[in-house]
Amino acid sequence: MTADATGGRYSAEARAAEQWRRIARMRDEDVSLAEGALWIAAPEYPDLVVDDYLARLHDMAARLRGRLRADVATAEKLLALNHYLFDELGFSGNADDYYDPRNSFLNEVLERRLGIPITLGVLYIEIGRRIGLGLHGVSFPGHFLVKCALRDGVVVLDPYSRGVSLGVDDLQQRLRAAGSVEDVDDAILAQLLGAAPNKEVLARMLRNLKGIYAGQDDWLRALSSSERLIALMPDDAGEEYRDRGGIYLKLECFRAALGDFGTYLRQCPGAPDAENVRVQIADLAAMVARLN
Repeated sequence: MTADATGGRYSAEARAAEQWRRIARMRDEDVSLAEGALWIAAPEYPDLVVDDYLARLHDMAARLRGRLRADVATAEKLLALNHYLFDELGFSGNADDYYDPRNSFLNEVLERRLGIPITLGVLYIEIGRRIGLGLHGVSFPGHFLVKCALRDGVVVLDPYSRGVSLGVDDLQQRLRAAGSVEDVDDAILAQLLGAAPNKEVLARMLRNLKGIYAGQDDWLRALSSSERLIALMPDDAGEEYRDRGGIYLKLECFRAALGDFGTYLRQCPGAPDAENVRVQIADLAAMVARLN
């Protein structure tokens, strides 16, 4: 990499970090899922122009909206959205290479038309909202979903499976696949189908990326994802400090790991793994003392 290219990358990373801090300061209802998802991708793509991809989403939605009658029913809009995205444009789930990091970057999803549940879900929500659909993300265990209010109830949709609607039996089956040992009652199921705040959707994208990078032993990129998670959800970052401490350990940044583990215990003193973390802190403190 040339000096200019290196400088350009650092500049792109600094710009992405600045924009991420801006998003983190915003009220949740003002956060754009598409913009946030693109800024998640930006550090990996120094030449990425976020506004260009936002304009592409706008144009896609405008093309679909132009085909719809003004009085079209919500159910018909959903059918039109499914046909447009999955039949006409060919978006699909990347089952063959599910853990390819590109599946987690919205710019790559738009270019390759391949994604995972959460990025296809963000695409679905953003196009759907632009044509007047009240779509919301659902942080369902093991598989991100989307829901939409209809006149006679709520429909739950799976953009990874071409926008198919899911009934109660389907949802129970999904829960069993995610590790639930038995079916849940209606009240618990309703809680699991609650609308996910925009920042929580972005946080789930980052957790996915962090897990992918950790699985590849790419600890610097895992660290970047963890840092953005802490910036995005500072009031709910206890466990993330623990995870970032573990990443620092992998990178042999022992003082930083010690600091994060201490922060975790201060924020989550009654955590089930608190005693194990205390032991780890004692070992790290002794190691750091020897290094001094």
